[in-house]
This record gives sequence, structure tokens and C-alpha cells, in this order.
Amino acid sequence: MNQNKPVVGITMGDAAGVGPEIILKSLAYEEMYQISAPLVIGDSKVLERAKSFVNSELVIKSVSAEELDQVSYQFGTVHCLDLNLLPSDLPVGQVSPDAGHAAFEYLRTAIELAKEQKIDAICTAPLNKEALQKGGHKYPGHTEILADLTDTEDFSMMLSAPNLKVIHVTTHVGIIDAVKMINPERVYHVIKLAHETLEKAGISSPKIAVCGINPHAGESGLFGYGEEEEKVIPGVEKAQAEGINAVGPLPADTLFFRAVRGDFDIVVAMYHDQGHGPVKVLGLDAGVNITVGLPIIRTSVDHGTAFDIAGKGIADEKSLMEAMRQAVELAPKK
Repeated sequence: MNQNKPVVGITMGDAAGVGPEIILKSLAYEEMYQISAPLVIGDSKVLERAKSFVNSELVIKSVSAEELDQVSYQFGTVHCLDLNLLPSDLPVGQVSPDAGHAAFEYLRTAIELAKEQKIDAICTAPLNKEALQKGGHKYPGHTEILADLTDTEDFSMMLSAPNLKVIHVTTHVGIIDAVKMINPERVYHVIKLAHETLEKAGISSPKIAVCGINPHAGESGLFGYGEEEEKVIPGVEKAQAEGINAVGPLPADTLFFRAVRGDFDIVVAMYHDQGHGPVKVLGLDAGVNITVGLPIIRTSVDHGTAFDIAGKGIADEKSLMEAMRQAVELAPKK
């Protein structure tokens, strides 16, 4: 019923945030229906309420999992797999254990649908980590839930923005813990994930640049305690020995400029802020978060729940739209 377009399951994320609004604003563009069959996984009544926030005239139609094969995705009607977990008067812009639990359930349901090949990709609206934890789910974020529920050990977060792609060796851990966690095997695996992901996307022998850990990539032992020599260089050399076009470790302060200029296809960042900072400088509305290494396709906005503007109808939908486009690009071709 979807004219061979990929079915993209859009999880609502934390319903107290801007997720419901940016979903409706995105699905008000006919392009989203031209490229995909979008299925919202969340709460229909929360979407109905969000219509008033964004002055939407879209029709919300609840569907069950059993009805998915019969859905005809047409512009103007938003189909929602209604889990019916939240009240319509859920407070907006506040941390809520109920909303945190619901966000987990939306994602868990999407993962099951993807495993069963009832949807072709998952695109996630933002969740709130505090609400998630208070809702009884002790995960740092989406990526770790996805890895756990798909039994994936070798995964990484990739951020994609215009002219820059970044993949991470470590993500949601403190900087001291991150340095402890970096080791040659992990560096090698992330380089390999980057290589395989870009080759699947049609880039032959992608140019991969690897960041150092310390300023100036340690500058031959001047900074740090030999972390580059111990933790990074052996991983780079192992990848190179397999014919992967990787270089590094290179100083992060100049590397990202060179990558945006076009010298490299992707940058391997050692820790969260090293990779996230440059991407977000390019614009919060331009970045897309992609979990690499999973058996299913998952893309996401690269911004948070924005509780401060939730319910005002002013949240920008561009990142979600770009995440949808990336999901379509990466989804298995029918």
C-alpha cells in the first residue's frame, strides 16, 4: 500500500518536548510523502493537541500494528501507531517520568517493527535523558537503547551535516572515563564502521581522518602521557593494513576545518564534544544523528527536547526533515 516507498517509523520521543510539533511541521511538507511512507509511533491524542501549537490542519488517524499492511500513506493524513500511554493534558516543557517511559516504549516498539520488517527505518524525535531515567530506564540515550535491544556490541554515533560527517569512538561518558575507554581495538572498529558505512553510501575508498586525544595530537609526547601512541596509532595502523584509507592521529583544532574544506570524507572523533562541537557550529537545524553498526537503520535529529520552547509552535523542523531524508537514503531498497 506504500507504493514501494520505504516505511519510516518516526518515534515521538519525549512528548513533553518539541517532538510532536516538529513531526507535524515536517509532515506538512508533501516531499516527505513523495520520498517515504511516514508512520508516527506515539500517542494520537498528544499529536492532536500539538496541532493547536502549530496551527496544523493535518488529519491524525490512529492505526494498530495489525493494520499496518493495509495503510495507504497519503499527504494530508498522519498515521499514528497509537500506544495510548499518555494523557492529553501532559504538562508541556517539564520533566515527566511518564513521558520518559513512553519515549522508551515508542522506541522499543519501533525496534520490534524494524526487526519484523514492518518498517524499513527508524527516525527518532528527541527524548529527555532525565525523564528517561526517572521513567525507569537507565540508559544514557537513544543509541544505547538501540544497541541493547538489537544485541549490538560494535556500534557508533555518526553525525552528518553539510560538508561534514563525524563518527565517535566514545559518546555519552565523562571526559576522564572517555580517555580510559579509548583503546586501539575500539579505534580500529570505528574506523572500519566509517569505511563500511560510506562505501555502502556509494563513496569508493573514503578518506578517513582520525583525531588525536590531546592538543596537537600529543605533539610527539609534549602533551599528555603518550595516549596517541598507546591508544590511537595501533588502531589506525591496523585499519591501514587492511587497505582502509585512514590517516591520523591529527590535531582536532585544524582537522575539522580541513574536513569541511573537503580534504576528508569523515572524521573519527575520540569523545563526545570533540565531534559534536564542530557539527553544531554548522547549525543545529542541519545536523543528523545516525547510529552506525545496527542491524536496522536509525537516524535522528541532532538536538534536544527544547523544553523551553515546547508548546509554542516555534521549534524548527529542518533537522527532522533531514533525518527523514537520510533514513530514506539508508533504508534497504525495495
